[in-house]
Amino acid sequence: MSKLFQSLSIGLLLISTLACGQNKNKDYLITISTRHGEIKAVLFDDTPKHKDNFIALAAAGRFDSTLFHRVIENFMVQGGDVFTKEQLPADQWPTIPAEILPNHYHRKGMIAAARQGNSINPTKASNGSQFYIVQGRTYEELELTTDFPALQKAVLQYVQLESQRPLKEEYNRLYAEQKFDSLTNLILSKRDEIAKSLNLTLTKNYTPEQIEAYATVGGTPHLDQEYTVFGEVISGMDVVDKISKEPTTREMPNEPVYMQVKVERISKK
Repeated sequence: MSKLFQSLSIGLLLISTLACGQNKNKDYLITISTRHGEIKAVLFDDTPKHKDNFIALAAAGRFDSTLFHRVIENFMVQGGDVFTKEQLPADQWPTIPAEILPNHYHRKGMIAAARQGNSINPTKASNGSQFYIVQGRTYEELELTTDFPALQKAVLQYVQLESQRPLKEEYNRLYAEQKFDSLTNLILSKRDEIAKSLNLTLTKNYTPEQIEAYATVGGTPHLDQEYTVFGEVISGMDVVDKISKEPTTREMPNEPVYMQVKVERISKK
């Protein structure tokens, strides 16, 4: 029996054994150990395919010695590339059907599944092992609730109106001087005016809970409803922050950040 098959069998046996004794008051605690410390997390019951897959990989030890291989400060840290470690050809990597739910959004500390882009993956199926932990940043409510791609298109139409010649001149000046933060603020300040003039909807709907979370805790709202969020960090976000500050080359830490992942049963709270 190959080591890979043996480790997978042990992991599946462990999951099966744990499931036999499972009750509604028990859950799984995930511990991701790195040279910066430990990250502890729980996984969501309403994304069962992703939860079961992650637990099986962790129980079999298949995450161990994989890397946080993609790190972008104020965005996320990504790792768990099991299949590259196991030298499985990329065209044979398994996927997981999307479990994208409106109640799970990309607040800081959430765990989500990486995936290929929409052009080759229109169903938004998740990679069979890679995951990321959201770091992100905080947002002002106006910025958060604006459909910015739609606003960018609308403003280019709006400034062509004869009555908006001063706005067009200011827009062109800021763009030419590469003052993009000021340009963004200018566009946002004109959002409702542009929407009314062109009879467009340029806003996105967020619940009060989401607005408060993104304004105070932070996250990556532009990823909402695009990737499956299936868990959250309950302690160790300081470790995530340390990993995010690693010097990188092409988003990979210059000094490897390996992980060891274990799973254990805990009382559900």
